[in-house]
Amino acid sequence: MRHRNQGPKLNRSPSHRKALASNLATALLTHGRIQTTEAKARLARGVAEKAITLAKENTLHSRRQAIALLRNKDITYRLFDVIGPAFSDVQGGYTRVLKLGPRQGDAAPMVLLELSKDVEAAPAR
Repeated sequence: MRHRNQGPKLNRSPSHRKALASNLATALLTHGRIQTTEAKARLARGVAEKAITLAKENTLHSRRQAIALLRNKDITYRLFDVIGPAFSDVQGGYTRVLKLGPRQGDAAPMVLLELSKDVEAAPAR
């Protein structure tokens, strides 16, 4: 039974789904926008919004929760130093999804997932 199991399966195991969502959210927070399929964007959007909400609190506990969520310390520092303060006056809706149309090869619906405020991209390392 699927009681209280939310979200799409995306033909992946639970651990693979969780890693995919974390990686997409990390890419979104790094670059400010990513192009992906609609289903993956809906999955990553929840993780990114939760991370930004944690960054607005800016406590040690929320930093540790964000590191566990994103699995990347460098992006977590950027999240708390740059992105969190930029969204401090916003109550939610930190991301937006813009539909792009079908993908050329398999006609999968493609979208552009981006942060709703303009935050400078992370410097290349």
